[in-house]
Amino acid sequence: MNELGLTRMVKVEVVTRADDVDAVRTLLHASGVSGWTSLSGLSGFGHHGTHEGRLLFNDRAGLVMVIAVLPIERAEPVVVGLRDILAHRPGVMFVSEAWVSRPEYFGADRPAGPVT
Repeated sequence: MNELGLTRMVKVEVVTRADDVDAVRTLLHASGVSGWTSLSGLSGFGHHGTHEGRLLFNDRAGLVMVIAVLPIERAEPVVVGLRDILAHRPGVMFVSEAWVSRPEYFGADRPAGPVT
């Protein structure tokens, strides 16, 4: 992919309850991740049965997916931190390789922030 002018990065996707998404976003911000995308109102089937994509009572009752792309050197503290968060809450994390055309958009030229 380098021959196409792309830079290798890591993509982290987390599906969690909307009530827990603030912990995920706080970790990403503290780890120096420059941005993320949140998708709300997810539906699916998993360990806890069927999840409907509509909001039943409020915006904190559904599922949210947070997607972040980050430099490889920042992946370890993010993954370790997300494991800690998900150890006590329902949710799943997916980590995969991603290739991007503008690495500066994903914090490749910025120093990592402290992990709290």
